[in-house]
Amino acid sequence: MLLPVLAAGPSSGGAPKGNPRLASLQIEIWPEFDRPAALVLLKGELAADAALPAAVSLRIAASSGGPTAVAFSTGPSAGLFNLKYDRKDAGEFITLRFEVPERIFHVEFYEPLATRTPDRDYTYVWPGDLAVDRLSVIVQEPAAASGLSVQPNLGAAASGQNGLFYRSAELGALEAGKQLPIKVRYTKTDSRTSVEILKLKTPDSPPVPATGSGKGAFGWWIVILGVAPALLVGAGVAWLWWRRRRKISGAQSGGAGFCSKCGAQSASGDRFCSKCGAPLK
Repeated sequence: MLLPVLAAGPSSGGAPKGNPRLASLQIEIWPEFDRPAALVLLKGELAADAALPAAVSLRIAASSGGPTAVAFSTGPSAGLFNLKYDRKDAGEFITLRFEVPERIFHVEFYEPLATRTPDRDYTYVWPGDLAVDRLSVIVQEPAAASGLSVQPNLGAAASGQNGLFYRSAELGALEAGKQLPIKVRYTKTDSRTSVEILKLKTPDSPPVPATGSGKGAFGWWIVILGVAPALLVGAGVAWLWWRRRRKISGAQSGGAGFCSKCGAQSASGDRFCSKCGAPLK
């Protein structure tokens, strides 16, 4: 059941003009997930009658410092692909301009969140840059938090991914130029992030080595002596491969890399593989 958006703020002055209409927009807020800040995710889907590619202008708060990811997707369950964007800083906002080749786009950024005292208070304001037919909000409850409340009311918490709890609701349609403040309050005495508390592995985290296999010291020496020749051969092959790859990549721009999933080359600053959409290490 859709709830009408009655708590929308006043018209947002300076809103970009000429934006396409969104069939849906999902705003997700993850306080203290992997940083002592609020991670905001905007997942938009253009209306069916929008001509592609579509030019989009979207403002985020200047306090965010800029986006950590701007991407598009070919479908709801498909991977994300990096999207080039232009940035203009002016006053309280950073305006992002990008051209979406498909109907789905994805923007991520962090906003400051005061964590000096146990009582946390954070507000995200949707600036109203695009008209939305179906707007939904999801708030992730930080690990070790208590007494979380959200305005507008998103209902009861439900368990979700990573063993965390989420509050969500569909808020109906919202006209272009109308702001929507989302206020989050909770209490938390643990200064660690949810990732640290729950020992979650993020895409940028290295694999955690296995422990407690039960082998004694003598057993480990048998293993080491048995695999040492193979390791030496492997090291030689790896060194030759590294020399060859270095020659190949030496003329490329600094910061370029390769996707660990499909091997495709990535450019400096890419968050997702341009070929398969997998997160880059």
